[in-house]
Amino acid sequence: MTLKRQIYFWLASFALFAAFVYLFSPILLPFVAGMALAYLLDPVADRLEAVGLPRLGATIVILVVFVLAFVVVLLLLLPVLGNQLASFLQAFPGLVSSLQELITTGFGSRVFELLGIGGQDLKANVGSLLGEGAGWIGGLLKSVWNGGQALLSVISLFVVTPVVAFYLLLDWDRMVTRIDGWLPRQHQDTVRRLAREMDRAVAGFVRGQVSVCFLLGAFYAVGLAAVGLNFGLLIGIGAGLVSFIPYVGATLGLVVSLGVALVQFWPDWPMVAVVLAIFAVGQFLEGNILQPKLVGNNVGLHPVWLMFALFAFGYLFGFVGMLIAVPAAAMIGVLTRFALSQYMASTLYTGEGTLMASGVPGDPGEVSAAPEHVEGGNG
Repeated sequence: MTLKRQIYFWLASFALFAAFVYLFSPILLPFVAGMALAYLLDPVADRLEAVGLPRLGATIVILVVFVLAFVVVLLLLLPVLGNQLASFLQAFPGLVSSLQELITTGFGSRVFELLGIGGQDLKANVGSLLGEGAGWIGGLLKSVWNGGQALLSVISLFVVTPVVAFYLLLDWDRMVTRIDGWLPRQHQDTVRRLAREMDRAVAGFVRGQVSVCFLLGAFYAVGLAAVGLNFGLLIGIGAGLVSFIPYVGATLGLVVSLGVALVQFWPDWPMVAVVLAIFAVGQFLEGNILQPKLVGNNVGLHPVWLMFALFAFGYLFGFVGMLIAVPAAAMIGVLTRFALSQYMASTLYTGEGTLMASGVPGDPGEVSAAPEHVEGGNG
């Protein structure tokens, strides 16, 4: 198979995969979630196998423990989080109005002096800004909710995902061996090396970042609830979960927490400072302890590239696209680095073939070698 035919083959394969995801995205959520769950739990199954437990027994033990732990956490947190979410949505317009009033009256005089803006103009601008922010958050929540309902109901997700995860986890090693047998023999070593790099990037980020999100969510939730912040548990867990996107979770959590703290505690500014300190400590822990220990520095996913991938795949394929965005971004990153290394090792980058063929003056050794090659070829 020539290089040109290989390029066409892989481009056609990618186009078919993208079309498949686009067409069947309404039903793919439990299957993608089950595959992700099996991928995350496969190392645990391998360790249980290493101590003598058969694969079937290891799979059953892992999924039973995981499902029980998930159900227990859900039963403990869901009522509290559900009540806080309902109360937050109900109180949100009042919070926005109170925050607007606080900014225009409490900080208005200083802003007037610095900017020379009238009180009514400032109030209108602040109200417009807060209204747009509230509308954006509401639209985002609505799109996520509607997207989730369009993809699959929650009940079917909880029923199908464990079944898919069970069968994939049970057959994971056999599937990998089977796929390895399909590799073209000529490029087997190269494909295996790229696959190992992709696995290292995906596993390093996903498994590590999931741990970081849970730990940060627990820290923010406990800290905000301990200081008595309204909706602290909801905001903390939400900030931790959204921390899957670098810097976004902490920023959103800080903005929402600060707004609630100003309305609730002002003019008791030390309490507002405590809320700020919680997020400062959380960012210190994330950047200096959690990320280096759990994720590492060799994942190869730049935060800007990750955010672009999440938005792009979410726009193209909906919620399913957001689930596959991280592994897809890691794979694209590995393939891009491989393509760049191939390019930099070729004459397209070095220009050696072009210089010799065109006779452009360059290195003396190259210029003198060109005529000998030509004479030998003609002789």
